[in-house]
Amino acid sequence: MCTMQARIISRNSIGHVMQSIPKRSPLTTADAIEAIDPPYHAPAYKSTVLRSPRETLLPMPAALKSLQAPVYGFGEVRPQDADLTRQHKAEPLGERIIVAGRLMDEDGQPIPNALIEIWQANAAGRYIHKGDQHSAPLDPNFSGTGRMLTDAEGNYRFVSIKPGAYPWRNHANAWRPAHIHFSLFGLGYLSRLVTQMYFPGDPLLPLDPIFNSVPSEEGRRALVSRFDLDLTEPEWALGYRFDIVLRGAGATPMEK
Repeated sequence: MCTMQARIISRNSIGHVMQSIPKRSPLTTADAIEAIDPPYHAPAYKSTVLRSPRETLLPMPAALKSLQAPVYGFGEVRPQDADLTRQHKAEPLGERIIVAGRLMDEDGQPIPNALIEIWQANAAGRYIHKGDQHSAPLDPNFSGTGRMLTDAEGNYRFVSIKPGAYPWRNHANAWRPAHIHFSLFGLGYLSRLVTQMYFPGDPLLPLDPIFNSVPSEEGRRALVSRFDLDLTEPEWALGYRFDIVLRGAGATPMEK
């Protein structure tokens, strides 16, 4: 759901775990990260008012950190895990889409063998989750979750259904734009980053407090995928490209 908080150590930590190539320059400073990522406390996003810290953060005990793990399975990642339209007996309803991109560091170097998990609402804007009691229908042929490993060049590719917008009661007549959640794991489960991908031209983006909690215009643009005709498969699915940069001034904003 949109209120899920990321369980992360830091960008620097996941950068070290995901990429062992020595860097020519220091990693992103705390000040640079603060300019990219949304703050813990974003008043327009009302749930952050209660859940954001007001005191100095305390270290998390190692025993609790060890509970972090992939959400959508512990077994071997299978090809069908990356095709959310073929996980059931019949195909789901909605507009079929292909989402692809590269996972990179600040120098454009690929991050290989990284586990990417995604989750999303169905075409009607409904999650299969007990916390989602939206009156939109569930789709018995769409679970809304998937995972894959990046290849040697940092590439990934998912097939899915374009998610629908849904109401979330943050403010009067509040609707979340269509989006897909991305969870990025390094070689260890203690390194996890979470972000959201949006779709170009969505009229709800200027109204969304979560999207607009990202401080910079450049950061907000980095969260919006772009239509890619080369990814489109004729008479079957539209294609969207969403590249993810882990560090540096051009880093993709991540949830806290």
